Order: sequence, then C-alpha cells, then structure tokens
Amino acid sequence: MSRFAAPIAEQVWDMKYRLKEADGTPIDRSVEDTWRRIARALAAVEAEPAAWEDRFYAALEDFKYLPAGRITAGAGTGRKVTLFNCFVMGTIPDEMGGIFEMLKEAALTMQQGGGIGYDFSTIRPKGADVKSVAADASGPLSFMDVWDAMCRTIMSAGSRRGAMMATMRCDHPDIEAFIAAKSDPARLRMFNMSVLVTDPFMEAVKADGPWELVFDGKVYHTLKARDLWNQIMQATYDYAEPGVIFIDRINAANNLNYVETIAATNPCGEQPLPPYGACLLGSVNLARLVTDPFTEDARLDPAALSDLVRVAVRMMDNTVDASKFPLDAQAAEAQAKRRIGLGVTGLADALLMVGLRYGSDEAAQQTEDWLHLIARESYLASVDLAKEKGAFPLFEAEPYLNSGTMRQMDEDVRAAIAEHGIRNALLTSIAPTGTISLYAGNVSSGIEPVFAYEYTRKVLQKDGSRTEEKVVDYAVSLWTQLKGDSPLPDHFVNAQTLPPADHVKMQAAAQKWVDSSISKTINCPEDISFDAFKDVYMQAWDLGCKGCTTYRPNDVTGSVLSVSETTEAAPGESIDLPLPGEGGEVVYMSEPLDRPQALEGNTYKLTWPDSEHAIYITINDIVINGHRRPFEVFINSKNMEHYAWTVALTRMISAVFRRGGDVSFVVEELKAVFDPRGGAWVKGKYIPSILAAIGGVIETHLVSIGFIEGEGTGLKTDPQAKVIGLESGKRGKACPSCGQYTLQMIEGCMTCTSCGHSKCG
Repeated sequence: MSRFAAPIAEQVWDMKYRLKEADGTPIDRSVEDTWRRIARALAAVEAEPAAWEDRFYAALEDFKYLPAGRITAGAGTGRKVTLFNCFVMGTIPDEMGGIFEMLKEAALTMQQGGGIGYDFSTIRPKGADVKSVAADASGPLSFMDVWDAMCRTIMSAGSRRGAMMATMRCDHPDIEAFIAAKSDPARLRMFNMSVLVTDPFMEAVKADGPWELVFDGKVYHTLKARDLWNQIMQATYDYAEPGVIFIDRINAANNLNYVETIAATNPCGEQPLPPYGACLLGSVNLARLVTDPFTEDARLDPAALSDLVRVAVRMMDNTVDASKFPLDAQAAEAQAKRRIGLGVTGLADALLMVGLRYGSDEAAQQTEDWLHLIARESYLASVDLAKEKGAFPLFEAEPYLNSGTMRQMDEDVRAAIAEHGIRNALLTSIAPTGTISLYAGNVSSGIEPVFAYEYTRKVLQKDGSRTEEKVVDYAVSLWTQLKGDSPLPDHFVNAQTLPPADHVKMQAAAQKWVDSSISKTINCPEDISFDAFKDVYMQAWDLGCKGCTTYRPNDVTGSVLSVSETTEAAPGESIDLPLPGEGGEVVYMSEPLDRPQALEGNTYKLTWPDSEHAIYITINDIVINGHRRPFEVFINSKNMEHYAWTVALTRMISAVFRRGGDVSFVVEELKAVFDPRGGAWVKGKYIPSILAAIGGVIETHLVSIGFIEGEGTGLKTDPQAKVIGLESGKRGKACPSCGQYTLQMIEGCMTCTSCGHSKCG
C-alpha cells in the first residue's frame, strides 16, 4: 500500500526527490527507500551508524520530519552536491577587482544550485568619485544588473532556476533608485529585493524627522524619513517589492552578535546570515503529531514533538559534516558555528485539528507555546550534542548567554549551556515548505494559513497533454475521513478570507521563539487602501517581527487573484489555484515532445549589412491547452558561408525547445553573442552579431505568442503579451516555463499552477 496520501504527492516525490540513474531508471523503488537513503547518509558520520540510522528512519517515516528538498534529493546519492539550500556571500569590496571576484564566487555557488544573498550597500553610490581612474562611479544598481545577467546564464545551463536576494541600507545614497528598480518589469528579474531598515530610521519615521543618506562619512542628501518610508511602501504596494528587513533588530536578537554582523538574508528571508553563511533547513510536521483530531480531546502530543525535535536536531547537525560546499569559506563558516534552521510545517492544519481559528488570539498563543517547546527541546538537544561531540568552535559562554534568544530562554536551559556549551549556535528558522508539504500529503505550508481547502492541479504529461487532479488540504481530507459529509466548522479559515492583521499576529507569535527568522507572505486584497497597507508594516514593526513581506495583486508582477472575483472561498469548494512553492526547480520533461503532423508557425526575413543574401527564420509552435509554446526552428539562406552553423543552430535550438521547461534563456544567450569583427546598426539599433540578430527574431516571436514578456516593456505596454488571467478577467503574466497564465505569489515565490515552476531557487 502506498504511503502517499494522494497521487500528486507521489508525483512530486518521483519528479523531485526520487534517486534515479542518469537514464531515468529508478534507484529508490519506494519512498521507504528514499527515507532509508537519507537516514543512512546522515548516520554515516556517527560513531555507531547502525543504531542512529534506525532512529533517523523512524523520524522520517510517515513524513513526520521533513528535511529540506536539497537534503531529500541529495543525501546518500554519492553526488558532489551541497545539502545547504542557500548562502549569503562575502562582503562586496568597493573596488572593481573585488566586485568581480565576488561575482565569480556567486557563479560557483549558483552552479551547485545554491540561492544567494548579497548586501550591495558597500558599493559607492552612482556619481561618486573614482579617483584611481578619474571617473564617476556607476553605482550598485549597475553591478546588480551584472549579477542578474550572471544568474540568467547559470540558469540556462541547468534545470534549477537561480534565486538571489539583494539588500541595501535605508541610508545609502542610492536607496531611492533601489526602491524603484523593480518598477521596470524587465529589470533585475533574478532578484528578490529588500531594504535594510534600521531602528533610528523607524524612530525618525514615527517622529516625522529628517533622514540623511550617507556613504563613507559623506552626506549626499537629506530628506524626510517619512517620505522615504512612503516610497518603500508605495513601491511594494504597486509591485510587491522591495521587502522590509528590520536589520538592527536582527543583529540585536542574534545569538552570535558578539562575533558577527548580519547585512543580508537568503533569498526567501528566513535566514539572516553573515558573510559566507549558509542555511540548512528542515521542518517538523505538526499536522502528524495531533492526537484525537476534531474532538474535545484533540491535542498536539508534546512528548512526541520533543522526541522528534531532538532526533531532527541531531540529523541536521550531522548534515553539516555530510555536506559538500561550493566554496571553502562557506565550509569554514558552517563548521565554526554549526548553524541549523529547524522549523515547522502543517501549523495551520494542526490548529484546525485542535479546534482553533488561525489568526485568533487563542491560535497565536498556542503557536507561541508550540514554538517555545520546539526552541527549548532544540537547545537541550544541542547541549547534549555538545557534551558528546563538543560545542561549536566560536562558543563563549558569557557573551552567548547574553545575546539574542538566550536572554529569554528558560533558566534550566541557560544553566545547561553555561555548564556544557552548545553544539549549534542558532537552531530554529521557518522556511517556505510548499513542495515538501505537498509531498507530505498537502499539509499547510510553514506557518502560513491553509491556502485553499482544495484546488485543481494540472499535471503535464510526456505527450504534452495535461491532466487535472483535485488536491485537498490535509486537515480537510482528514475531516472528511472522520466526519463524512458534515460541513466544516466555523473555525476553518483560509488565506483568501484572512485579514492582513491576523497574518501579522501569527508571524509575531512564532517569531518570539524563532532565533533566526521566518519566511511568510502577508496576502493583501487588491482593494486595500494605501494607508491600511502601510499599517500592516507598522504593525509588524510594533509586534517585534524581523521583517515583513506582503503581496497585493498588481499590474507589474501580475494581477491574478487568489480566487476569482466570481468564486467564493467557501469551505470545501474546489477552486483552480497554483501549487504553493517552496521556491524550487524548473522541471524539464525527461523525454522530448512528439512532433504532431502539422504545426503553426511564422517565417521571418532577416537582412544583415554586407551580406548578399537574407536569412529566413521559421519558428513553429505547438499548442498545449490552447496556449502556444515554441517547438522548432529552421534557418535558411542562399549564402553557403552560413550553412554549417545555421544547421547546427537549428538542431540545437529545436532540441532545447522540444524538452520543454523555461526556454527563454535561448534568447538571452543568442543576444549576448558579440562578433569580434564588430556588429551592425539595424533599424537604428546596434546589434552585436548576426547570432544576436537571430536571438532578437526569436524573442519577437515568443513575445507575439505570449510566451515571454516584451523586451524592456513587459506586460504593461506590449499588447501582444497581455493575457486574460483566470476567471477574473484581470491581466497577468505568462509562466516563463510553460507559457500558461496561472502565476500566484505564495511565501514570496511566484508559482505556476500548470507546471509547478517557481520564481525562487
């Protein structure tokens, strides 16, 4: 009998986590084999591996403990991969050589699949003097464009979409340009962006005082703090970025503030990290630990939670030793502090099962109590590890016990740490868990509310067709099993009906006992007033959150609503919604699509200066579910000098198109080709090579069929790239992977219904 609650969960396992040979032959014959592979790999570093392997397996069994996707997919495979999800890179020096050395390190890290975070505040502002070359600086945003291009290039070489976080201090002279950067939907698409907001800035906002923009001791500009705050708020109201990170609060609450200063986070924001810091993630599935659900005796079993947390901490500590790292500096940082990020998933389902309404005062208090228990047991488990294996190398009892979470920790825990030390400097974090939550039976993701009680998931088949499958929330499915057709109780609420203030209340309740941070998106209705929207951020500040990320449907990132305007989010109703994504992989088909007998397409004539004959480019499309995506390319010319390379290009591009996935990188790669003999001016625009011109033709075609955005203008002004979004009649963006118009913001990640494509890495 299958361990999976639904076929979609088994499909996620098979597609993302199941170990296979290079030709696709399964090595993991069942999910039990996957659990055994992980348990064996993480027990291998123990003095007695066999004894711990069985305990680790028991924790993994029935999806009770869910290691992050990179561990689930990579542990025990024998492949040279990192088991850490993402990294904050080294401090960027304010000089050209150092900047490009940092770019190289970023490329090497992303090549192994790690998402990265960078603080660009260290680069001098645009227009500042560069005395060594008697010139003006181009500013940090120009270098962010370089990083963005690098990320697209790395993405084109593999199946995992790159993800980056860019931060900038609220007192940097270029902060206003940083805030406005995402107003251009074609710019910095590989970045999530957040402003590092300081305590003095928030005090100045509340006092309506002045604010100085400073670099290297020089004041470049003074403005009203509230005006700058309103710029941040207006930008995120209009196009969902930048986010806000309360950086002074993060550093003050850091257990390691005596040895490190944090200025950036990983791409999803749940791990504020120092230079070369890495995040190692895993989640306890609270929904699996509730006894007697939906009865008066329903409760989360504290003994089971305590035991599971203690085993999970040991597994995660072992992962530090079992993992590879892209850079030596990352390995050294991980070994010196042994930072882990144990979090939860299924919180909202667990609350439903014990009879509490997500967002209520009672639910917030229960959340705080559960997270307190997890924090306490995590620290005690780490103390036990320190007794056995030694404390983390940079541990110093007095400063550690007077930093961060330690100041509020239970006295018996503090006493144990003072006597024995602790193995892991930081232990708790709540990450996005969309894909692993679906794999675990569609439990609610992270600490988010239930997104929808059920929705229709579209599954892409090898022949290009799509099948539809109903996906039901774990708690709702359990209610049906236990109660039959009885209507759902009043305390069943979901993300479509929850007020933003309730989101913030739950985030703040969880944050009190999370020593890193939390990835959470506060969904706001499209018609929320600007003043009410600003109040969400001020509430997050006042309640002690470490940051705030909201999503309001808009014209830039897409206006697809959470539910259609004609659809009520009634309990039990089926609505067509996307898969909540943890920010993972672009999934490519293992076999190419078969060619239909006839295809629709267009032929374009390309003339090139100094070439006697024109080049004719034919691009044919395949139609899937009423949407066109590129399928093949033919390039012809009477000029025989072009024959060999045009045939090769034709075959390569067509092979890429037929494999599916995000093929827009073909345009970017071709347009980046420079001819050393020089390019040409065509219709008033400089084209660096004939290959770049071909890339431009393909781009024009992909825009015309709605597969990608228009160059430099995107969906706002390009009429051929505009589409109808779901039933609501709103305009939205096409998925860059499958071309369909079903994108939704979940946990900070744009995710597609039809193929599972997610923006974050």
